[in-house]
Amino acid sequence: MKHKIAVLFAALSAMLVLAAPAGAEGKKWEKITIGTEGAFPPYNLTRPDGTLDGYDIELGKHLCSQMKVECTFVAQSFDGMIPALNAGKFDAIMAGMSATDKRKEVIDFSASYGSTGQAFASLKDSPLAALPLKGDLFSLASNEAGAKKAVEEIKPLLKGKTIGVQSASIAARFVDTYLKGTVEVREYKTTEQHDLDLLSGRVDLVMASMGYLKTAVEKPSNAGMVITGPRFQGGFLGAGSSVGLRKSDPELKAMFDKAIDQAKADGTIKTLSVKWFGFDLTPQ
Repeated sequence: MKHKIAVLFAALSAMLVLAAPAGAEGKKWEKITIGTEGAFPPYNLTRPDGTLDGYDIELGKHLCSQMKVECTFVAQSFDGMIPALNAGKFDAIMAGMSATDKRKEVIDFSASYGSTGQAFASLKDSPLAALPLKGDLFSLASNEAGAKKAVEEIKPLLKGKTIGVQSASIAARFVDTYLKGTVEVREYKTTEQHDLDLLSGRVDLVMASMGYLKTAVEKPSNAGMVITGPRFQGGFLGAGSSVGLRKSDPELKAMFDKAIDQAKADGTIKTLSVKWFGFDLTPQ
């Protein structure tokens, strides 16, 4: 009897091994839910009627069409974006999120679909509007020494000032890394909130994506704002905005990578980024 059971067990084990490759083909995606912030224009925004719009949304719909999947966008606060993804609230993130090494510890990322770097903004009548190196771009990846030198040049002018950043953003990490002890930091749920505090004089400076700031300063309600000082990208700031994905979904990453490569090649990313930002964000 024991021998028969052993033979039966061995046979079942063999069947499971033979069946394994069929299950190893990966999940077939037909419907995808994408999380976005809805409060980070022009990447993403919420219209008065409650609909989501912006560069992330329009490009996301194009990518979904290329992948031949049905996509639904849902709004989620930025600081809870990664936990919500890993909890299964949605399947992907398109929220102007940079693919940083720290974030890669907990989630995966697609190829980049846009790169603008991080910049500062102040009030037009503030002394900080005359920060040196305005418009100069420094890479933490290829020219970290130059980036650190640029920071040291502006530090004396920032001593004792208050800077606003979005919680859980790479701007917040930049300030913590290079300006800790020099400035007082205030964190906000959204970039629009720190803009309001800048305009009301509660902070002296804000730091955010150059793509976001370029649009923010053009709003009539933000007429008192101006972009100032140097711009930084690369290194721990990431390679640019990418689709955030669970590490357990490699098939979905491959699908997004292919669709993004197609959107780069056919000019879709250029067309949409010029439409929403006024300049080409196509990663090089």
